[in-house]
Amino acid sequence: MRLDKYLKVSRLIKRRTVANEACDAGRVIVNGRPAKASYEIKAGDTIEIAFGQKNIKVRVTDVKETVRKDDAQTMYEVIT
Repeated sequence: MRLDKYLKVSRLIKRRTVANEACDAGRVIVNGRPAKASYEIKAGDTIEIAFGQKNIKVRVTDVKETVRKDDAQTMYEVIT
């Protein structure tokens, strides 16, 4: 699954266009490298997202095309 779609489906970022812009600006790092929106996410990847002054680091545990809002948090594990 594409990185921008994963960020939207997992609800780490609310909109896919915002996720796309964050990737283009270099604020999303996957496995220690800046990633484009088209990067293919797989289970076990580590994603770091810079939200202004805050940074969040998560590990991908599951990749699903669609998920209910209540189950979205099962797609990742927060590291910091």
